[in-house]
Amino acid sequence: MTHHTRVVLTAVSCFLLLTSAPRAQEASLPAPPPDAVVVQRVDEYMQAEMRVNGFAGTVLLARQGKPIVASGYGLANAEWEIPNTPRTKFRLGSITKQFTSMVVMQLQEQGKLKVDDPICQHLTSCPDTWKAITIHHLLTHTSGIPSYTNSPSYVATMMVPKTLDQMVAGFRDLPLEFEPGAQYKYNNSGYFLLGVLVEKVTGQPYDRVLRDQIFTPLGMNDSGYDSTRRILPRRAAGYSRQGGEIINAPFLDMVQPFSAGALYSTVEDLLKWDQALYTDRLLPAAARSAMFTPFKADYAYGWLVPTPSPQTFGRRQVAHGGGINGFSTMIIRLPDENITSIVLSNVQQSSTNRIARDLLAILLGQPYRVAVARTVAAVDPQVYDAYVGRYQLSPTFILTVTRDGDRLMTQATGQARLEVFPESETKFFLKVVDAQITFVKDERGTVTHLILHQGGKDQKAVRMP
Repeated sequence: MTHHTRVVLTAVSCFLLLTSAPRAQEASLPAPPPDAVVVQRVDEYMQAEMRVNGFAGTVLLARQGKPIVASGYGLANAEWEIPNTPRTKFRLGSITKQFTSMVVMQLQEQGKLKVDDPICQHLTSCPDTWKAITIHHLLTHTSGIPSYTNSPSYVATMMVPKTLDQMVAGFRDLPLEFEPGAQYKYNNSGYFLLGVLVEKVTGQPYDRVLRDQIFTPLGMNDSGYDSTRRILPRRAAGYSRQGGEIINAPFLDMVQPFSAGALYSTVEDLLKWDQALYTDRLLPAAARSAMFTPFKADYAYGWLVPTPSPQTFGRRQVAHGGGINGFSTMIIRLPDENITSIVLSNVQQSSTNRIARDLLAILLGQPYRVAVARTVAAVDPQVYDAYVGRYQLSPTFILTVTRDGDRLMTQATGQARLEVFPESETKFFLKVVDAQITFVKDERGTVTHLILHQGGKDQKAVRMP
């Protein structure tokens, strides 16, 4: 649900992803390739992701609602060697949020609430600190309520069954982090409260409201609220990478993610969802426009809507990712051309946001990279001493570099320590996640900053005093 790999549910992957080698022949394609070429290149790309990065999951690439590629890769169940297919069900993580926002907007159309309503109008036992918070603030991550998944105790207690009231009690009395509406900060507590609010307003369980108002009308028969107790045909098991091994992901009680991240679906069902968003089947045009209008930091109602840039191929884009124990997910929509890229993985560290974007690049004839295996270089560990220090990526995001014997270690704010491996004396990579780090020196040989290479972006981090 949050941005960090340590935390269970994510919107987009934030830190430490492994880059790959460029395909020079794709650098300047004059026009999008034929669909048959797209299919071939996608398979080549995904085979490399399996081989180099251990990807397992399902991908779908569609134009005008018609799949060009819909393929499974790797295993849905590694113990029984059952392969992934387009009908395999994956936990969605924070992709859940777009369904929660849709239900809220539908309830507004039904006259049962307004997004400008104070949340205390609909919630019981509302603390005084929440009185200025509106439903709009929850939808846009601008409420200031601390996110419960950022709590130091969250990972230790995420397997414990709790009621909704017990979950809310865990963050209800915490002081706000900022004045409502003043800032954007990704917040799972806000979307959890939206689910509670939906139940209060409708008098029905959240999962039933989604079933009745979205899944059944759209024929999304392979989608729903996940539960470990339920026998679910074609359910993917969730895995995590630990060093070079795949392990079973830690258990998570599914009341904990609730309306912020508890849904499951397939790539085929998500395409039905995607196509419905072009129509009035679920919501009239004016309400859909409001849902896709960003408020702060490119975030709208359950969707990221960034300003067109080279990263979006100069196109208008609507997207959201998710991460939850054992799973990583991404959906990217190019609404002006009705193009969709969906990647669902049952390996938590999979860089589904990068993969989804690269699949679009293949379809559009734009540059992309195919993964290649990296080789650890022989470097004198004494070199690492020059890199030890703290590097600031943003005011709230610090990368700490330490030496542990003959190993160089990195630790991002709120995350575990991870070893980085040398490709040269200045370039390093990670094995468990998809990133590179380059240390940069001045003319005196002093390290001044590092560059984090992630998901096609280069982020500069200045060395702190």
